[in-house]
Amino acid sequence: MPQIWMTYDELATLNGCSAAEAQLQAQHLSLDRRKSRDGNTRVKLNLALMGRFFESIREAEFGLDDAIVALRETHRQMSGVLATEQERLRRGVA
Repeated sequence: MPQIWMTYDELATLNGCSAAEAQLQAQHLSLDRRKSRDGNTRVKLNLALMGRFFESIREAEFGLDDAIVALRETHRQMSGVLATEQERLRRGVA
């Protein structure tokens, strides 16, 4: 079983609340808490929160896929423009 540990700020982002509310939720759910070497306290997500986290990643991937498609299309368009300009220069047309 994977373990996912988040700061209160990260948990707040996941739950759509403030860091203080996330801290109260962690206490209410009795989530394991640890102080990390960087000084931040992190909480271990339970199964329900891990499910929410994985779902948020899946949703974000669609945006990433769209960005990749747009980037490839832009590259294709720019490659065509560059090829046309290079051909013009090769022919000596300004």
